[in-house]
Amino acid sequence: MEPITTPDLSARPNNLQVERLMENAPDVLYRAWTENFDQWFAAPGTLIMKPEVNSAFFFETVFKPDGQSEAQRHPHYGRFLRLVPDQLIELTWLTGAGGTKGAETVLTIKLEPRHTGTLLNLSHKGFPDEESKNGHEEAWKMILELLDRKMMENR
Repeated sequence: MEPITTPDLSARPNNLQVERLMENAPDVLYRAWTENFDQWFAAPGTLIMKPEVNSAFFFETVFKPDGQSEAQRHPHYGRFLRLVPDQLIELTWLTGAGGTKGAETVLTIKLEPRHTGTLLNLSHKGFPDEESKNGHEEAWKMILELLDRKMMENR
């Protein structure tokens, strides 16, 4: 199935790429990105997601930054653009201030089997500025580590 529309990123050339060798198999990581965000990233009870092209999703993350007294809530919205089971996930990724600043970005995750694990290549395109791109580049490294650890724990 083809997406009904894809974002025009031509005016937003701020992109990043992160690669990580994961301990989990491609099928585990595919399900984590398409069905099980609440097992590793989304706040419990906030996930609305169906692994279908053109299907919209929503979830929140909640965390308390160092030096702040209250936790902050961060809504995430998007829709699936391409899905190839155990190989490829492409979705739009939209967050507010401190994230994509309301810009609809495109996240592509490629999964390649490697021995007993997976080589995960994450590409995130269309940031509104360098600040947003740089923040996500650092965050994705930590998030991918969290993903791998949480999925190992859930085995």
